[in-house]
Amino acid sequence: MAVALVGVTASGKSALAHEVALASDGDIEILAVDAMTVYRGMDLGTAKPTRPQRDEVGYHLLDLIEPSEEFTVAAYQSAARDAAEDVWLRAGSVLYVGGTGLYGRAILDNFDIPSQYPGVRAALELRADNELAQLFEELRKLDPLAASRMEPTNARRVVRALEVTIGSGRAFSSHGTGLRTYGPVRVVQVGLRCDFDELDERIATRFHAWLDEGLLDEVVTLASAPGGLSRTARQAVGYRELLRHVEDGVALEECVSEAITQSRRLARRQRSWFQRDPRIEWFDDPLLARERLGQVLGSPDGFVRD
Repeated sequence: MAVALVGVTASGKSALAHEVALASDGDIEILAVDAMTVYRGMDLGTAKPTRPQRDEVGYHLLDLIEPSEEFTVAAYQSAARDAAEDVWLRAGSVLYVGGTGLYGRAILDNFDIPSQYPGVRAALELRADNELAQLFEELRKLDPLAASRMEPTNARRVVRALEVTIGSGRAFSSHGTGLRTYGPVRVVQVGLRCDFDELDERIATRFHAWLDEGLLDEVVTLASAPGGLSRTARQAVGYRELLRHVEDGVALEECVSEAITQSRRLARRQRSWFQRDPRIEWFDDPLLARERLGQVLGSPDGFVRD
């Protein structure tokens, strides 16, 4: 059985998920759908469950790699599939929880994720600085459908589509119908919604609490570790801003203010992402969301449909 609980950062979904899993006496285990909790040592600023919480409930997909390592959607998908199979083999139920929309789509919709071709990508990235328009024209000839799904000025997407098309010899668009296309419900998604005024206050309060608990020390430790932080790890909101203080000497107050602002912007981007998916069942009341989660796991709706 499986169900997903989605929502923006600081919406309360993690606390709700923990309550639901704890009340199940071990029958429900949580699979984190988060691009940053996969990193060891990035704990406070990712709202990672505490050690006592992990002793109470089965958590998966946390602390998978060192912060100096790069991580991909494909790597997450593979780890998530293995974790879910492990839970199901023990006759348990899976509760997917998180706010990283792309990671969620990868596992909930079982995406066909194309491989990476670093050599091809490196050559394309060099050309993209001065020849982006030409690269887009090449993509339009090789894979017109993929080209129609992106802006000609989006260098990252143009390069990725060409990388896959050239590297694999297979059109990038053949790997799926795109992120804005939603197929049948494979896993029921329950969404927890929160008013933005309340959310903004929660975000600020939470960030200051993290600082009191030692977030800045955590960032210092990560930055000074052998290998430092990878490109992907550095993108974590909160860490990225505090690194400016630690590495560049920017005033702490300025970095804290920017971290809170960027967290609020992240919440709005996440809301926009999730609201595009018509399959999500939204709830403003956590109690009603909890009730729906239980209903799904106790009914045929909880079966993963392929």
